[in-house]
Amino acid sequence: MGKRSVIPPGTLYMLVLQTLFRRGAMHGYGIAQHIHQMTEDVLHVEEGSLYPSLQRMLVKGWVVGEWRQSENNRRARFYHLTPKGRRRLAAEIAEFEKVTVAIRRVIQPA
Repeated sequence: MGKRSVIPPGTLYMLVLQTLFRRGAMHGYGIAQHIHQMTEDVLHVEEGSLYPSLQRMLVKGWVVGEWRQSENNRRARFYHLTPKGRRRLAAEIAEFEKVTVAIRRVIQPA
């Protein structure tokens, strides 16, 4: 088994919000699986990071949660994006792109 890559600091909110934007309402496990699959097994979202982040996003009003049955007939909290969450996602992406451009300037050959 290969070494797991760490999610870059400050990007978990962006990844979760983008997942909910693209896929609609999802439960935590589904969010983690989607990120894992979309990154071709590079990024792994750990429960110890995901659920506290989702809780903070609930408090900030970026997502809302609703308890319902999952695909395997278990009770799960499904999260979906709010208008405030969409605005936050746009801000997160803009900041990420700004930082990515700055990093590229440093690491690209002269």
